[in-house]
Amino acid sequence: MAFRRRNKSYPFFSQEFLIQNHADIVFSLVICILIGLMFETTAKTAILFIQPQYNISTMSTDGEVSLYLYGWKDCATVVFYLCITIILHAVVQEYVLDKVNRRLHLSKSKNTKFNESGQLCVFYLVSSLWSLYVIATEGYLLRPSSLWENYPHVHLRFQVKFFYLTQLAYWFHALPELYFQKVRKEEIPRQLQYISLYLLHILAAYLLNYFKLFEMWSIGFVLTRMITLTLMFLAVGFGLARAENQTLDLEAGNFNTLPIRLLVLFVVCFTQSWLLWKFFRFQLSRTRELRLEQAARKRAATKQQMQRTLKRDSGTWTVKLLF
Repeated sequence: MAFRRRNKSYPFFSQEFLIQNHADIVFSLVICILIGLMFETTAKTAILFIQPQYNISTMSTDGEVSLYLYGWKDCATVVFYLCITIILHAVVQEYVLDKVNRRLHLSKSKNTKFNESGQLCVFYLVSSLWSLYVIATEGYLLRPSSLWENYPHVHLRFQVKFFYLTQLAYWFHALPELYFQKVRKEEIPRQLQYISLYLLHILAAYLLNYFKLFEMWSIGFVLTRMITLTLMFLAVGFGLARAENQTLDLEAGNFNTLPIRLLVLFVVCFTQSWLLWKFFRFQLSRTRELRLEQAARKRAATKQQMQRTLKRDSGTWTVKLLF
């Protein structure tokens, strides 16, 4: 399974060989883990990477339900799906974005921006649809009070936990992709900035049992910023503040204390405000650039029209002089 065209062969274990063949190498590791499921001696180890761990069975009105906790074994699952994400990244790059790039004939800088935006668009589309499905099936739209009732929410359904693990896997995979995609040094701080912010929010929501709020955060941009701020003040500022148990209990997963609530509100509000500011600043700069381009085109068109008029007038005077 080859993801990239080999125009030149490089020595084994060299930097260029690793960059050119990283998707194939990761694919081989995934195959080895899947083969491990076929043997009894390695199946228990292989299942740690593939299936979410810490499941418990509880009785409900619908019968026996399997719920999940979080723990250190989740790191193995995140690593496995990080590898899957690297493979999918290479597939999207090779079979979608590269084909579009060859038709558009973009410059190197615009090509890099296009690849980054294309990968993020695919991820945001999948995440938005997935989070909408989770929100609808979990009943958060019909019962918004479930966002803060019965906190701490230490038990997760399979689809919710798997959603979190894949989100973490995607943003952790973005770190080695900076090396694999040969991102320019001046672009690395900007990308590290938003990668770190995403990881901070996802890890905080996952470890502090605020996972229900994060699912609302994954649907859109400006609308999501407003909804997130409203829900955070409603759930953390008012809902959890009225809860009876407001003592720190690490074993029970209860982080409902005033300092932690204030810290969460500050971090989320600051980040959402910063993202909105960056978004509007980008739109304003883009509008300004479009206006400058239009003005430059008008000046160029006017200049060409004047040159044509001068040539026509000079041709007319030449004909008159000849006659």
